[in-house]
Amino acid sequence: MIRGALLIALAALLWATTGIVAKFLFTGTELEAITLGFLRLAVALPFFWLLMRREQRQLERANPGARVPGSSLRHLGKKALIPLAALGLFQAFYQGSYLLAVDLTGAGIATLIALCLPPVFVALLAAPLLGEKPGLLTVLSLVAAIFGTSMLVLSDMDTAGTLRLAGILIALFAALVYTGFTLTSRYSSAGTPVFTTAFICFFTAALILFPVVWLSGGFEGLDTLAFHQWLMVVYVGVVPTCIGYVSFFAGMQTTPATLSSIIVTLEPLFVALLAWVFLGEILGPIGIAGAFILTAAVIVASRYGGKAGTDTQKGADTAG
Repeated sequence: MIRGALLIALAALLWATTGIVAKFLFTGTELEAITLGFLRLAVALPFFWLLMRREQRQLERANPGARVPGSSLRHLGKKALIPLAALGLFQAFYQGSYLLAVDLTGAGIATLIALCLPPVFVALLAAPLLGEKPGLLTVLSLVAAIFGTSMLVLSDMDTAGTLRLAGILIALFAALVYTGFTLTSRYSSAGTPVFTTAFICFFTAALILFPVVWLSGGFEGLDTLAFHQWLMVVYVGVVPTCIGYVSFFAGMQTTPATLSSIIVTLEPLFVALLAWVFLGEILGPIGIAGAFILTAAVIVASRYGGKAGTDTQKGADTAG
């Protein structure tokens, strides 16, 4: 179990580098957030296709001659494909909104808001939507999460000089989209192999983002990116997205779901630390206190609010 926990922690660290590298790209180039979101998906898609095909061959060998859902895309009916396409829609909105929040505010505060609030929202909304009644600790964790987020906003006012309201609101929107993604994945994607889920989700998101980027002129100026900047784009698509994903699921095989959901809460803290070291982003005393309150709220929500669908939701992220 220790090895599994370390693999999940490694995945959280890799996911955390997404916002850091993205911020470097946004400050050093004219690259738009939505364009980077599309490029991240485009780079990752071939890897996820290979992972999906490997998964399908394993299912075929384990069930020779049987029509197993997930052993081929042809075996997935509309009942399975429609929810997976819906996950792709959520993913498209999340990619654009999260990276835009990073661009407008900072990698640390955007990630803390976009990734820490959803587990608390999920624990609360699971009651009316999925019939999972929240306990007192879940409700208290929601209050603590709101309080912690407010402290982060106040910290941003102190360190930035002005309240970057647009970026914070977009980060809140990303958190709501992530919540919808998680609830949809918990409700509808059970039984579909993880890499098949990820490939369909990423493919759908890329199809949605492509015309948006094209019509908005997001592809203009890509030829001005230097070689090392293209390497950064490829890094975002391969390392945190593909390698982080594989590391997470390798760890999930030997790690209880509740423990894994708690370990992945390290990601926003990793981002805050990396943003301080590499980007000079400082939360300040109020922001640091708010970050720990928000993280504690997430741990409580993950521990007592039921499984937060971590396996599926992280399959199409990152993330952060």
